[in-house]
Amino acid sequence: MTARPPQDAGAANTDDDGRAAAAAARAFEARHETLDDFRYPDGIRIAVNFTADFDAMLFRRALNEPPMQKAKGEFGGRVGIWRLIELFDAHGVKATFFTPGRICELYPHSLRAAAASGHELADHMWEHLTPESDELQRDHIERTAAALAGICGQRPVGTRSYYRQAHLKEAGHLYNSEGTSSRLPYYAADEKRENCLLILPFHYAIDDAQFYNFGWLKSEPQAQRLTDPERIMDMWWSAFEQQYALGNGYLNICLHPFVSGRALRTRLLGQLIERMKEKPGVWFPTCAQLARYVLAEFPPKSLKF
Repeated sequence: MTARPPQDAGAANTDDDGRAAAAAARAFEARHETLDDFRYPDGIRIAVNFTADFDAMLFRRALNEPPMQKAKGEFGGRVGIWRLIELFDAHGVKATFFTPGRICELYPHSLRAAAASGHELADHMWEHLTPESDELQRDHIERTAAALAGICGQRPVGTRSYYRQAHLKEAGHLYNSEGTSSRLPYYAADEKRENCLLILPFHYAIDDAQFYNFGWLKSEPQAQRLTDPERIMDMWWSAFEQQYALGNGYLNICLHPFVSGRALRTRLLGQLIERMKEKPGVWFPTCAQLARYVLAEFPPKSLKF
């Protein structure tokens, strides 16, 4: 009998890593559910969510960025938000404004205008920060919900945040628009396979802040991002066409009033919307409208909502 050579230590570590990765993948899959049979109502080929993160200068302040960066954020609260509201109203598009609770104190008039036009006001943390403790997370969720309700008369049903899902469910949230695990809406539970939420995915390639910011997040000069608006609109149009061609497509376009509220960018966004509307079967719902449709027609099968 030939003796087996001793196992290489590196190979053993590789095997252990492989088993650990496989176990993590199974755990991830167990708490996520994609909608393989998903479809829109007759006549609808794609849903496009126009969303705006209305954090103004809050995140800039939290990062202690220089005054010019904070001034950009303030431009979003004083000018950019109004331009986006006017843009969406002019084209009959209902948008979702993910709004930190503190913004309700800083720019209430624009939020009331957005709500009066039928746009959705949703949660985006209290000051664009996620505290670690459960007590503070619950406090921030509730304070933001109360602030938004004071503006539009109803509590938010959706969020773009990284709070623990148990706290979001407790507060009555139906969806979170922060994941990227599928091209379509999908369901995700927490690590205990509890507190399931609908996820309305977005991707940073369809996020204006990745392309239009100079000095973004204290980036070094070689990492500056200041891209021609025409190029970004071409990219987003290509993304739209790809999803439209697939059928049952979905696109979540993430904007920021201090970024896309600049006049040229707003004008080109209008042209993008016009091109989309030339295609039959394009639906522009709020995130809440889409979430309620998915929950009613395609509830989760393996997870408890």
